[in-house]
Amino acid sequence: MTEKRQFRAIKGTRDILPPDSALWNWFERTAREVFESYGFSDIRLPIFEETDLFARSVGADTDIVGKEMYTFADRDETSISLRPEATASVVRAYIEHGMHTLPGNVKIYYAGPMFRRERPQKGRYRQFYQVGAEVLGQSDAPGIDAEILEMLLVLFRRVGLAKTTLYVNSIGCKECRPKYVELLRTELLKVKDSLKEDSQRRIETNPLRVLDSKVPDEQAIIEKLPRISDHLCEACREHFAKLKDELSLRGVAYQENWRLVRGLDYYTRTTFEVTAEGLGSQNAVCGGGRYDGLVELLGGHPTKGIGFAIGTDRAILSIQESGNLPQLSRLEVYVAWMGLPAYPAAVAVARKLRERGLAVELPAEEMKFKKSLGLADKLGARYALILGEDEVASGTFTLKRLADAQQEKLDEAELLEYLESERQRIH
Repeated sequence: MTEKRQFRAIKGTRDILPPDSALWNWFERTAREVFESYGFSDIRLPIFEETDLFARSVGADTDIVGKEMYTFADRDETSISLRPEATASVVRAYIEHGMHTLPGNVKIYYAGPMFRRERPQKGRYRQFYQVGAEVLGQSDAPGIDAEILEMLLVLFRRVGLAKTTLYVNSIGCKECRPKYVELLRTELLKVKDSLKEDSQRRIETNPLRVLDSKVPDEQAIIEKLPRISDHLCEACREHFAKLKDELSLRGVAYQENWRLVRGLDYYTRTTFEVTAEGLGSQNAVCGGGRYDGLVELLGGHPTKGIGFAIGTDRAILSIQESGNLPQLSRLEVYVAWMGLPAYPAAVAVARKLRERGLAVELPAEEMKFKKSLGLADKLGARYALILGEDEVASGTFTLKRLADAQQEKLDEAELLEYLESERQRIH
């Protein structure tokens, strides 16, 4: 006999249930509206790719590829990984479909789940969600960087995340960054014995990542290290200065953070991060940067690129922590019908209301009147539409507003017009 057991979601994953799912839908819908107002279009990507795509783009020496990816052999022995991020997939699609031949810059956005086997903590899961946007083309004008940052903060304001901070930095280009990296490695070697094991390892593999360290004992050491802003070439200094001018032109508030790096070779110049209140020490809700070398690295034509990814889980958590929740859709009409002769009319009016975009609950079985209104109240309906023998005989409906018990009799045309106008007023 098979032992009965209760299945549970795998550690690091969870179900997003109503009413939280309505908040998620609203957030993603708002992101789409904002991004499309800036000329971005949606792209739908596979959730798994060849492992080598991420090894090349994210970096074989990174923790993501080395420790965190979910990787498995397909039936033909191809190594496949669930995507840990989406930029590599966007670039693969850009190359594969010849999108470099499209006019102007290619501006695309995405939304969906990503997968990393990290230690679960507040706002961080092994299946997590991101909303992101990318600009790919032939220009690296600072105005492109500024506009994508403006768009990002417009979204955060639109969803009520007012207490956010934008940090920006420049990490140079292939001309000046290698010289800085070697200088940084030299200085780090002088203090190697004072650093923890992870930072010691990164001195050889990727010195820039040491600047990301959150270890308390290392902070005073890092603050004394050379700053890349003092070692940018003339072109990068000019690009960063123009970016800051462009942000000021748009009224975008920001802070400079010299430790804000992207430790991969294809990143160039602009890097940025947005933090939000209510998330504790892991308070970043968005990060991104310019990656002018990535398309070429993955076999495409030389192309400029910049993008960002918002951690949807963290953004939603921050919205909930702020208490600044939106007025979300709710059940608008509960059809309380009584007596079998009323059922056909109830089915007909429910269909007409739904055609006008109203959310309607129509019970499939007859209930006693008091119980029916009680259920309508528990479901959070705005109105109960009462339909019994008297209403069927007179061709009218009794509409009861549940918030204050006010009710009135309406014919079908009056009912449809009233509820449609109320829906438009509320939404």
